[in-house]
Amino acid sequence: MTISEKPANHILPIIVISQFCCTSLWFAGNGIMDNLIKNFNLNETALGHLSSAVQFGFIMGTLIFAILTIADRFSPSKVFLTCAILGAISNSCMIFENNSYATLIIFRFLTGFFLAGIYPVGMKIAADYYQKGLGKSLGFLVGALVIGTALPHLLKGIMQTISWTNVLMATSCLAVFGGLAIAIFVPNGPYRAASKGLDFKAVSRVFKNKKFRSAAFGYFGHMWELYAFWTFVPFMLKQYNLQNGSHINIPIAAFSIIAIGSLSCVFAGYISQQKGVKRTAATALLLSGICCLLYPIAFQLGTIFFVSFLILWGMVVIMDSPMFSTMVAQNAPTEIKGTALTIVNCIGFAITIFSIQLLGQLGNTFNSPLIFTILAIGPILGLMAIFKPKAQNN
Repeated sequence: MTISEKPANHILPIIVISQFCCTSLWFAGNGIMDNLIKNFNLNETALGHLSSAVQFGFIMGTLIFAILTIADRFSPSKVFLTCAILGAISNSCMIFENNSYATLIIFRFLTGFFLAGIYPVGMKIAADYYQKGLGKSLGFLVGALVIGTALPHLLKGIMQTISWTNVLMATSCLAVFGGLAIAIFVPNGPYRAASKGLDFKAVSRVFKNKKFRSAAFGYFGHMWELYAFWTFVPFMLKQYNLQNGSHINIPIAAFSIIAIGSLSCVFAGYISQQKGVKRTAATALLLSGICCLLYPIAFQLGTIFFVSFLILWGMVVIMDSPMFSTMVAQNAPTEIKGTALTIVNCIGFAITIFSIQLLGQLGNTFNSPLIFTILAIGPILGLMAIFKPKAQNN
């Protein structure tokens, strides 16, 4: 296929389906954490460590992949397949009866590590095919990942009928299927420019571009809010139930609040074609920042209005994500585009740990919905970054 030709119709659906299948290693794994605690007689504190292990693995993986410019030096489709297989093996190893707390931590860490060759590399593959309309393409891609993020909450409502070992094996099989689908049906894209060798200065070089920095810093502000919101949605619902004597079904409500963001991602992709990627991202970031500040007021409303507010927040908190990824990809040199996406993911996910931990500490100290207004710091700083005057290339 030449650059002037339109990508085949099957390319985007294959990328989206493969990404969802492979990242199920992350999503569904979170849904069986309670089963791991019970089956291996672990202390309750192990829950947080097991959940964090995959996050740290992903951060370390993206850091190493970025430093070694893996996604740019090698075929992205082959990197995707290799990491899908290795991630599936790491995930399935948790079913062994002789596992200990240490081995479970290791397997979760390795699963996260190999996800570094799936999530950002999948976006790199999409960018290699869709230069025009990349925002719409990534809107579908991130939208599928949002559904996956919400999946553990749905699983909690039906886990009584599904064995946790079957969940692990099924997600491992899905990951292998997704990797094979990419390798077989999605070869290197027409916009790919392979890196000629190791480039240890690629990370520092890409951040010298002011437009890239603007997009990246906007994404970092978005990430400060996003994962903290997703993490604490069940806590918000539980706190509301306790204070108001309501009976919101927390797993189903949490699934709905998070999953609705998949539709807003797709919607943002289409809107960006008319209003522009930057303007769409800024609007979503502004609206989510407003939601952070209005949450204490919404907490005092009736059940229907409160849940509706969280659904609105669930839509706007994620709809800027594919826009920022698009801006990052568009402002990175072609030969290190994969590295650029990977390092931005690395830093962004590292930031989520700080916001989640801070919110957790505040929640233990102050039993007040006011603590969630601190999430507005991210959107405020993100808006300042993307509207910084004279953001031109050096």
